[in-house]
Amino acid sequence: MKLSTLPSWLFLANWAYAIVPISSQHPILDSSTSSLLELHKALIEIESITGNEAGVTKYLVSYLKSQNFTVETQEVTPKTDEQEARHNIFAYVGKGRKTRALISSHVDTVPPFWPYQRKGDEIWGRGSVDAKGSVATQIKAVQELLEAGRIGEGDIALLYVVGEEVTGDGMKKVNELGLSWETVIFGEPTELKLASGHKGIMGFEIKAKGKAGHSGYPELGKSANVMLVKALAELLDAKLPWSEKYGNTTMNIGKIEGGVAANVIPENAQANIAIRIADGSPAAVEKICMDAIKRTGEEFDVEVRYGYGPVYIDSDVKGTLLSFTPSRQVCKS
Repeated sequence: MKLSTLPSWLFLANWAYAIVPISSQHPILDSSTSSLLELHKALIEIESITGNEAGVTKYLVSYLKSQNFTVETQEVTPKTDEQEARHNIFAYVGKGRKTRALISSHVDTVPPFWPYQRKGDEIWGRGSVDAKGSVATQIKAVQELLEAGRIGEGDIALLYVVGEEVTGDGMKKVNELGLSWETVIFGEPTELKLASGHKGIMGFEIKAKGKAGHSGYPELGKSANVMLVKALAELLDAKLPWSEKYGNTTMNIGKIEGGVAANVIPENAQANIAIRIADGSPAAVEKICMDAIKRTGEEFDVEVRYGYGPVYIDSDVKGTLLSFTPSRQVCKS
């Protein structure tokens, strides 16, 4: 994240909902920006890989309470011998639990953890953009609007969830709050562009079962790795759907495992794959993938784990930056 994306006039996170017009004379760093960077750093320094969000949520609860927000926690999963209890955070001003607008993002990250670093005018570290950059700028934006009297009780609430990077269990739990809003703005990396929808996703695991043997006698074994490579090659050549709005459906072969040594014919191999769906249903994409795998002439064990199609959000946003105008017109849709 570039420091230049974090000035005190504040975009509502790095998906850029502009609060006030940008002035070319405004200093890049002032006391407000310094406070923002301190919060951003503190969030990044706490490892919060999905499933281990307890540390960062405890920090956020303490911070928001210190800033005079009313803070609720919502248990998503209970404490176990292996894991701390996991909670969503819901914060608002005064007693205004029911608000017109909701500002939301997530506090978990993908692995591995990368520590916070400053490199010139750049900030490095896991979550510096996705999505602790959003969390920090959202909070500071709301604080500045409150201090300026631009918003008040009943206007905006903050929601920070766990589990977004895997199955979305934190956001699913939010439904139990029994609340609705006129407008919801989510903080996600979109290259400082407003987005009103996103691709769908599906994932699957493909397993190959060969026959172990010594590499000096290849005729006595069958390589699961070779089987898997053939299947992956067919998948990469498959014609996946595309759309005008979301572009191409993309495939990521995220993890491959197979074999035990260079001189041993591998008996087992597997790959985990994620597909971002630009058009059509998961079932349609699944059929394309299964047809591609069948073209190898080999047998595989394929487990499809989850999926949904492209998400079209009901929005009046055209995709350009919107300035925040009259008082009390919070996140006007």
